[in-house]
Amino acid sequence: MPDDVQPEPSPPFRVTADSVDPAYHSPVVETSEQRDAPVPHRYVNGRFDGTGARFSFYFPPAGLYQGRFFHNTYPMARTEDLGPFPIAFDVAAGDLGFTFDSGAYYVQTNLGGADRVPPADPAIAAYRVNAAAAKYSRVVAAELFGGDRPYGYLYGGSGGSYQVIGAALNTDGVWDGFLPYVMGTPNSIPSMFTVRMHALRVLRQRGKLAAVLDAIDAGGSGDPYAALDDGERAALREASRLGFPARGWWDHEHLGSGYFYNVAGLVPAIDPAYLDDFWTRPGYLGSDPGSPVRAARARAETSVARVIPGFPTRLELGSVPGWDITNAHLALTSGASAGASIPIAAAEGTTVTFALSARAEVVGAIRPGDTATLDNSWPLALETYHRHQVPDPAQYGWNQFRRADGEPAYPQRSRLIGPIAARSTVGSDITGHITAKTLVLAGLMDIDSFAWQADWFRATVRQALGDGFADRFALWFIDRAMHDEPRTPAAHAHTVSYRGALQQGLRDLSRWAEQGVRPADTAYDIVDTQVVVPAGAAERGGIQPVVRLLANGAARAEVAAGEPVAFTAVAEAPPGAGPVVAAEWDFAGDGTRSAAAAIDAPRARVELRAEHAYPEPGTYFAVLRVTAQREGDPDTPYGRVRNLDRARVIVT
Repeated sequence: MPDDVQPEPSPPFRVTADSVDPAYHSPVVETSEQRDAPVPHRYVNGRFDGTGARFSFYFPPAGLYQGRFFHNTYPMARTEDLGPFPIAFDVAAGDLGFTFDSGAYYVQTNLGGADRVPPADPAIAAYRVNAAAAKYSRVVAAELFGGDRPYGYLYGGSGGSYQVIGAALNTDGVWDGFLPYVMGTPNSIPSMFTVRMHALRVLRQRGKLAAVLDAIDAGGSGDPYAALDDGERAALREASRLGFPARGWWDHEHLGSGYFYNVAGLVPAIDPAYLDDFWTRPGYLGSDPGSPVRAARARAETSVARVIPGFPTRLELGSVPGWDITNAHLALTSGASAGASIPIAAAEGTTVTFALSARAEVVGAIRPGDTATLDNSWPLALETYHRHQVPDPAQYGWNQFRRADGEPAYPQRSRLIGPIAARSTVGSDITGHITAKTLVLAGLMDIDSFAWQADWFRATVRQALGDGFADRFALWFIDRAMHDEPRTPAAHAHTVSYRGALQQGLRDLSRWAEQGVRPADTAYDIVDTQVVVPAGAAERGGIQPVVRLLANGAARAEVAAGEPVAFTAVAEAPPGAGPVVAAEWDFAGDGTRSAAAAIDAPRARVELRAEHAYPEPGTYFAVLRVTAQREGDPDTPYGRVRNLDRARVIVT
């Protein structure tokens, strides 16, 4: 554990239904007008006087309003309006069509704008501005619609889940329910990404990730370690025991460090001594003369050829080396920014994009002609930073780095970086003392926020609430879902979006708060830090349908070219989740072509059959996607909860 004692943080700012925020108490409406796009609504936009905080409310036509609002939050929100974020996280964007179809109006803020800049109170962006806007939205709703106090529901994913949890812990009577999704633990940053970087480097050296995927894909051996040497096994096992899902390696050819670039500057800023310690002190991988990481260390001299304006700033370098400079540091050796070392988020040819964590004043001072050194010492050192960041045993993914006596097996840094990052987004420490009904949603193929972390939060809430736990907390795991939407044909062949489950979750959360109907939990076990769910829909519960696809009666079929393959499948929805309303065959398994399967009527259990012949030799993975919908409506775009299964066909 850390060897120094950190000062106690100040008590978190608390908001109640009747409290008056000392800063965000004077709302000023600047715009109130009818708009037609993307759907007809009244748009109300304004600010809190004397502050940088802004809000937007989107009200449906009176005939659709049912006395509630949905409120979305995400740390990367730079405006109070609907729209894209600086990073790709599509599921975080609000959907007015869905909101209005659910009888709700929509709330969003800019989280305080300039008010949130450190060293400002982190509660400003975490929940204070959101709470002030939520409370004022009720005033405007009463002016428009009359009636009783509207119910309110706050939701947010990834970093937004921390904000939702902060609101659930530190507000009372502002919102009636909370839906954090794809959430982490207080120690997630940067470990979720560093452990992936380590496994990628080790397993790519001999090109073994393809063998890992083949073993765990449909019809595979089931043993991802069979073709690996000792070092490769250790790297894969370390990632798995920290929570990385085995099926998450499906995109290994294109996989990078994920959202690491958002936090790439944290460790150098907070723990600058780590770099020298990693390469010189016993107990760190870089100090071992026989470690392959030493051979991977590299530097190269370059210069700045052109500065490309925009957000984030990009540079065109005079030259780049033959090794991958993504996540490396650009250390400026001349010019106004000489001495600065800036992490690179992406590289394409000689053009580099800086991480969002790069200091704007440093980047803004770079000019053409400045000289620099490209150095991968930091990213190589950070690959195993998680070994030196062991938190309390309740966050059990890190317990693999403990000895039999419970003490850490590796030297520990004096500070845990994760809680610093988490507290800046939550606005407080994460405890389990939630103040209203909370439904958590997690993806079983999430490689950025590992699924077991939702189980950690569940245990934390249970410990805090005791007998009141079941009345305030529910948990859904969504199989085949990652951190965000599938964006490529290959992603559609392996994964599904949890957007429909998120939409149904908001509706079920409102039904829970307003009518007392609790959502059914997903049943699961934790096996070596992996979340394992039952195979059957009735046993699994939750909201997602379950599907089993077979080719010639098995998960794997071997046929001659042109020989028909008989595909059979059973799709089943959990009790109360609504019937299966649609299914699609993708016989090539490439995500580019699909054919609707005939379903004569929505029902809880559907049996499907199809026949397909492959004219050319090769290995194919046929895919069947199925969709359930609570009301059994096959035409609505909302609340469509999906799952898929794959079957291997080897054609000779």
